[in-house]
Amino acid sequence: MDGGMNMAIVGFQFTKMRVERTGSAKGKIGVKHNVGIKNVEQAEFSLGKSGQEAVKFQFTFSIVYDPQIGEVLLEGEVTDILPQKDAKAVVEMWKKQKQLEPNLMAELLNVIYTKCNIQALILTKDLNLPAPIRIPRINVKVNPPPRAPATAK
Repeated sequence: MDGGMNMAIVGFQFTKMRVERTGSAKGKIGVKHNVGIKNVEQAEFSLGKSGQEAVKFQFTFSIVYDPQIGEVLLEGEVTDILPQKDAKAVVEMWKKQKQLEPNLMAELLNVIYTKCNIQALILTKDLNLPAPIRIPRINVKVNPPPRAPATAK
């Protein structure tokens, strides 16, 4: 498979969402993320172009807080369009080794990580759990008003 190929994602959907709050947030809270691919298979998808095939990647994404005040579990599927020979190679490699080509894996995990963190942010807000990602803070620097020029007497 060509290492420089970009993904052509045509589908992303969640199949499971579970968020649970089990305690109160006190003190320093650690957040651990985990994302992984559970399965890879050819997908049924009608395409306009011949010579291309769809591949479905099933994933799991979890967030665990330390101390244990809650957790988030998301599962879903990403459907990607690849040239036919690449699609077959990806599926075969997964069947034999449970691995993906490193560049494909990196792109895929980045897409999953981004979409899941956005969804997790919404879900954790509803349960009053700490945000699973660092939210940028804006600091406004207040300048003192300009001094009036000194007048000569």
